[in-house]
Amino acid sequence: MEELVHTFYKAFSKLDAEAMVGCYHKNIKFHDPAFGELNGERAKNMWRMLCNSQKNKDFRIIYSNVIANEFNGSVDWEALYTFSKTGRKVHNLIHAQFQFQDGKIINHRDKFILQHWAKQAMGFKGWLFGNTTFFQKKLQTQTNLMLDKYIENYLKN
Repeated sequence: MEELVHTFYKAFSKLDAEAMVGCYHKNIKFHDPAFGELNGERAKNMWRMLCNSQKNKDFRIIYSNVIANEFNGSVDWEALYTFSKTGRKVHNLIHAQFQFQDGKIINHRDKFILQHWAKQAMGFKGWLFGNTTFFQKKLQTQTNLMLDKYIENYLKN
């Protein structure tokens, strides 16, 4: 399963969403602080949206410490990019945990310190409010609305 994790992150570094979602089980459950819980096609479409939005931009990832057996695994990865809403540089440190089933990723949890991300992406206000439940819920509402719009347009084409 270690090779599956490498495949996922190599595809991510190329912004190849289809190769990424090909690593996912049809019943995938994804969770991170920015989107909350996403399941199935919604989780896959989140990666499609993120990859599409970063094309021709300064986005890059670095991943390391891949550990996996037939049941679960983990990886440390870093996302480096410019946050489009503020033009601020972000260097987000993420720890991902996986569960595998039928040779695919069935559960994917990305963990990072939301306040650190918010400070980089939004400055002082992000630092001040980034560790509050209110901020996280508002962020998840906004990211999921963006995902809804993307899915609506993606499914039309």
